[in-house]
Amino acid sequence: MNRLPFSLHPAALLCAAGLALHGALASAASATEPQAAMTDKLALPAGYQLVWADEFSTDGLPDPSKWAYDTGMNKQGWHNAELQYYSAARPENSVVRDGKLLVIARREDLSKQADWGGQKYSSVRLITQGKADWTYGYFEIRAKLPCGRGTWPAIWMLNTPVVWPAGGEIDIVEHVGREPGHVFSTLHTTAGNGANGTGNGTQVPDACTAFHTYQLHWTPQQMRFGIDGRVHHTFKNAGTGTAQWPFDTPEFLILNIAVGGHLGGPVDDTIFPVQMEVDYVRVYQAPR
Repeated sequence: MNRLPFSLHPAALLCAAGLALHGALASAASATEPQAAMTDKLALPAGYQLVWADEFSTDGLPDPSKWAYDTGMNKQGWHNAELQYYSAARPENSVVRDGKLLVIARREDLSKQADWGGQKYSSVRLITQGKADWTYGYFEIRAKLPCGRGTWPAIWMLNTPVVWPAGGEIDIVEHVGREPGHVFSTLHTTAGNGANGTGNGTQVPDACTAFHTYQLHWTPQQMRFGIDGRVHHTFKNAGTGTAQWPFDTPEFLILNIAVGGHLGGPVDDTIFPVQMEVDYVRVYQAPR
């Protein structure tokens, strides 16, 4: 998929990268590479140290020292034919309560907002861009995903600065409500992106009713994706160059729920509001 031109404003950089974003025009769940056996284990490597975390221990809006809001494509409309308006610092869409971050999508229009683009749904896209990013590490997010037709939650990463797809995109976990219980992880690079991204999915029947830990171990040699300590996808550095492996530069984290679009599919308006609950986000790295 072609990438649109963009300005140098950070939010615009991120939005332009969203042209195919975390799944593109066809389901990344169908991206193919031999699926790792779920018996392969994934755990915090010995000697790794915690370098960044949010335990969501203070009620209210997300910690502004750790999270920013991406709203840059609201007026134009988001890529992939998505239907949501992404709000900023609005507790109806993102709030910390009882030790958990709630990322909330609603059926509503926010026509009084200056950047409203006619959307009938609101949501939020939280990013660590400009506040924290990392090259390599062990990432663990404990979350409960939303269900319902038309929901498209994602926990993912983009490179700093965003140059898509050449900089690489790391989708730690995604889910679409029309396929309840099927979660997937995907990588997008120059060599393979959008519908041709490289990834694998697996069944987690209670992904929408119970918390699970979603993990990524990223080293210069490979990436391993896991759920509750079991690997479901491995992607290796083939040593053929940055088209296949651009993952030697910093990437920042993103938490969001998209609504509808080419991957989210038709929307059931009776499901709203829906929410992704995040218990914690933790980043560990090897000692330097």
